[in-house]
Amino acid sequence: QVQLAESGGELVQAGGSLRLSCAVSGRSFRPRIMGWFRQTPGKEREFVAAISGDGRVTMYGDSVKGRFTISRDNAKDTVYVQMNKLRPEDTAVYSCAARRLESMAPSKNEVDYPYWGQGTQVTVSS
Repeated sequence: QVQLAESGGELVQAGGSLRLSCAVSGRSFRPRIMGWFRQTPGKEREFVAAISGDGRVTMYGDSVKGRFTISRDNAKDTVYVQMNKLRPEDTAVYSCAARRLESMAPSKNEVDYPYWGQGTQVTVSS
């Protein structure tokens, strides 16, 4: 079983920065492929970023490219997303998610992630 716990969400002004963290716990003999997604009420969940188990491969959603950076520290079992130049439209609940161990590559598709955290609220004021 995998447990994910996000932290770091808060209220920030437009143009500001935040770093979200996702702590991963549970038995695993190698780091899992991880992703970040976000959702606002009444909208579908949106892909933000994903990273391979070794951190060498990353992918981003079109709306965050050039502003957000995903990274990981496997020694701390933690995945991060650094969010810069935040916009009001970035306001959402941000959730981290993990793929199964046998997965081979990061994915933008939420159905490929069976494990999810509870989410952390990010609010960007204009």
